[in-house]
Amino acid sequence: MSAAATDRLTVTLVKSLHGQLTHIAQSVRGLGLRRRHQSVSVANTAENRGMIRAAGHLLKVEGGEVR
Repeated sequence: MSAAATDRLTVTLVKSLHGQLTHIAQSVRGLGLRRRHQSVSVANTAENRGMIRAAGHLLKVEGGEVR
């Protein structure tokens, strides 16, 4: 794979934000997700990995390792 392909993560919202804490919902919105089953491609940066870690129980992540 090329370096550009490994620098991206595909994130899918698989569970609803309803009833979640505000900071978790804001992390999901910050990743660009609005609806269940919506997928976005985000850069594999420390900031995005932190948002993914905060809402990891609601998300499915593909295309890289989130440490």
